[in-house]
Amino acid sequence: MSKLTIVAKVVAKKDSVDNVKRELLKLIMPTRNEHGCIEYNLHQDNEDPSIFVFYETWENPACLEKHMNTDHFKSYVNAVGSLIVDKAVHKMTRIE
Repeated sequence: MSKLTIVAKVVAKKDSVDNVKRELLKLIMPTRNEHGCIEYNLHQDNEDPSIFVFYETWENPACLEKHMNTDHFKSYVNAVGSLIVDKAVHKMTRIE
């Protein structure tokens, strides 16, 4: 099976940018240490700092599913639930 690429966008409330960023940063090290995580990089928009984008590569969809059930991911979800205005997760397969 092909590797899975994730592009995940999170938009923080304007008054919660620092708190959301702090929670997103907490995800990086434990996630990079997970089995099946190939790449896990966080970006912040240069013009609108409330927009964050993760670019991720996983060995397969099962590894992503395991990630979404980890304590650190669940903790993040609970921490930012009321601090964000939008989120979108795109599961993609590289075609070239």
